[in-house]
Amino acid sequence: QVQLVESGGGLVQPGGSLRLSCAASGSINSLNVMGWYRLTPGKQRELVATITDGGSTNYADSVKGRFTISRDNTKNTVYLQMNSLKPEDTAVYYCNAWIQNLPQQRLRDYWGQGTQVTVSS
Repeated sequence: QVQLVESGGGLVQPGGSLRLSCAASGSINSLNVMGWYRLTPGKQRELVATITDGGSTNYADSVKGRFTISRDNTKNTVYLQMNSLKPEDTAVYYCNAWIQNLPQQRLRDYWGQGTQVTVSS
């Protein structure tokens, strides 16, 4: 079965940077759109950024100019570079990926386990 494993979260001061990684493994034929979501206590899950297999990106207005999503298809990995972090960026960040599996070649989405990002002085 396909798994998504996240890493890179932690504690950082305001203005600092973190890079999140999400690596997919298992019976994978192809990776389609991949993205990052975040969840803050008391808030709905928010779409942070997405990237298609063609490289097109979309960002939430709150992170434009500060966050960059990218992918390395040779490693089946999506990244989220987070710069100029603010306290309001504090959340659990979840990786999401639409994956065509093997051998059935069925397309469905998968979720990572979540990684905590805390921005505080």
